[in-house]
Amino acid sequence: MHEFASDPPIEETVGDRLREADQTVAVAEGCTGGLVATLLTATPGASDYLDRALVPYSYDSLRELLALDRELLDEHGVVSGPVTRDLARAVRDTAGTTWGLATAGVAGPEGGTPEKPVGTAFVAVAYAGEWGSGTSTASVERYGIDGDRAAVRERVARRALSDLNSHVTDRV
Repeated sequence: MHEFASDPPIEETVGDRLREADQTVAVAEGCTGGLVATLLTATPGASDYLDRALVPYSYDSLRELLALDRELLDEHGVVSGPVTRDLARAVRDTAGTTWGLATAGVAGPEGGTPEKPVGTAFVAVAYAGEWGSGTSTASVERYGIDGDRAAVRERVARRALSDLNSHVTDRV
C-alpha cells in the first residue's frame, strides 16, 4: 500500500498539520473502503486528530449513519460531486470535528459508465467555521485515476489526504 507514497508520506504531513493547528478530522469513505483511515492511523499519535472513520457503502448506510438526502442520492448517485460534498459535511457535523473528508468513486474493474468510467473519483473536504460566522466551507474535486482496483483505491486515498492537507494549510 505504499506504492504511491510521497516522501515524507502525506499521512504524516497532514497529521502534523492537524496536530499543530489543534484540529480534528472525521472521514467517510466509499471507494477507498477504509484506506484513508488506515493511512492516518499508521502514524503514531493519530488519535490526536482523527475522531472517526466511517465506510458507508450502501444507500441505506448513507441515509442511516449520516442522514444523506434521499432525493440527492436519487438525482445524482453516490459517485457524484453533490453527494460527496454532502457526505463530507455530514461526517464533519455528526462528529463535531473541524474537518470532514469524504471519498466516492468507481474503483473497478467493473461498474463504470460513459459519464463515470472506472477510475472516476470524487474527494470532498468540509471545514467547520465558528457558529454564525459564515466561514464554514465544503469543496469537492473530481479526479480520473488510472490503474487497477488497488491502485485506484490507494491513489484516491492519498489524493484525499493531499486535498485535506492543502485546505488545512490554507487555514493555518
